Order: sequence, then C-alpha cells, then structure tokens
Amino acid sequence: MGVLRRVVPLLAILALGLPALAACTPTIDVTAAPDAANPQCAAVMLALPDVIAGDLKQARTAAQGTTAWGAGGAAVTLRCGVTPPGPSADCQQVESSAGTVDWIVQEGSDDTWRFTTFGRNPAVEVTVPPSIAKDHSTSFISDLAQAVLHVEATKTCS
Repeated sequence: MGVLRRVVPLLAILALGLPALAACTPTIDVTAAPDAANPQCAAVMLALPDVIAGDLKQARTAAQGTTAWGAGGAAVTLRCGVTPPGPSADCQQVESSAGTVDWIVQEGSDDTWRFTTFGRNPAVEVTVPPSIAKDHSTSFISDLAQAVLHVEATKTCS
C-alpha cells in the first residue's frame, strides 16, 4: 500500500505536466494560402507523410492547410490552397510509386526552392530552404505524391 501511495501522486504530477510540455513544442510560422479551407486540402493534409527526406519529422504549424518538416528556420513548409500557376517552362513531371505529379520548380535568388503543383486546383506549394536542399537534396518531393494525388489533375506539363 505504501508504494501505491507514492506512485499515485507521481502519476498525477506527470499527467498535469504533459500538457505543459506539449505547449512548449515549437510551432513553425506558415501563412495559410487563400484557398486553404478547400475540402480537397483536408484530404491532402491527412495523407502527408510524418517524415520526409529520411529524418525530417513533421512539425506543428498554426495555419489551416499547412504543415512543415524539420525545425524552425530550416524547415520544409507546405501550403495547400495556393493559386494554381499557369503554364511554365519550369514545369517538371515527378514520378513516384504513387503516381506522377507535375510541379513548377523554381530556385529563388537566395537558393530557396519552391515547388508548386501544376494542373491541380487547389494547388500545393512546397518551400525548401537552402540548408535542407544542401543536406538532403529535394528528391523527397516525390514522397508527397501520395497526398497531392488527392487533388485531380486537369492539365499536365507540355
């Protein structure tokens, strides 16, 4: 009975402390896209992998239709519901075991890579900071196909 008297208060303290620890988990700041409330974005978000590039774990974001992998300042971010881009010479077909997704691929002047789905509405945008591209490449973009394919393609790269 003495052990039980010591364990029960300890369990109560742990139970009260867990929500406080969860509140300390950093939230990555990602701005919601204009069409983030589109129901198709919900299907995309639910199908996203928990880990990309082998070791980048999904992180918390505060905006609807967004997620991130990695840590603040060096996180891959995803926004569903961005304005679909028009045709571009930067359009590339990326194949995976889940299927093919067409992406507009652009490298920014600061070496940040931006991938935006082409031919899908709502569109999905993935931003890869330079440190992630350098350490992991951007080949993990194919791992997102299983989620992006929840939005039907109406056009393809030409």
